[in-house]
Amino acid sequence: MAKSGSSATGARPRTSARVAAVQALFQAEQAQTPTERVIDEFVRHRLGAAPGSGFEDGRAPDADVPLFGRIVRAATAQQDALDALLAATLTADWPMERLDPVLRALLRAGCAELWMPDGPPARVVINEYLDIAHGFFDGEIPNMANGVLDRLARRLRPQDFPGEAAV
Repeated sequence: MAKSGSSATGARPRTSARVAAVQALFQAEQAQTPTERVIDEFVRHRLGAAPGSGFEDGRAPDADVPLFGRIVRAATAQQDALDALLAATLTADWPMERLDPVLRALLRAGCAELWMPDGPPARVVINEYLDIAHGFFDGEIPNMANGVLDRLARRLRPQDFPGEAAV
C-alpha cells in the first residue's frame, strides 16, 4: 500500500537526491514529460533551500543536485535496458506493468545507480532505496524492492559480493 509521501531525510543530501529522483521519474512517466524538462522543474521548484521547507511540502532542500540529475538522466537514457534487467529479475506474476508506478520509478532509479560503473557500493545503493521504499510504502513492498535490487546488484556488480553465491 502506497503512503502519501516520503519520510524526511534530515541533512542527507545523497538520500534527498535519490528521493527526488524517484519523484521525478514518477512524474516524467505519468505526465510523459521530457527528462530535461522534469529535471529543470525539480531544480527550479523543488530542490534547494527555502526556509522551513522540506519533504512535507514536496521539496528536497538539501538534495545533491548533480547526483539527482545523474540518476534521472541515467534511468531515462538507459530505460529500455534497465527495464529488461528489471523484468528478468521480477517474478512472472509481477511484470513491470503490474508494479505501482512509484515502485517502478524507485526500481529504475536504483537499477540506474547499480548500472553506473563508478557508482557507490552496491550495498549502499540497496540500503538507500530500501529506506526510500519504507518512506513510500507499507507492507511487503519494501521487502520486494530490496530483493529485486539485491538480485540486480549481484548480477551487475558481482565484485561487490566476493565469496557470496549469486542469487
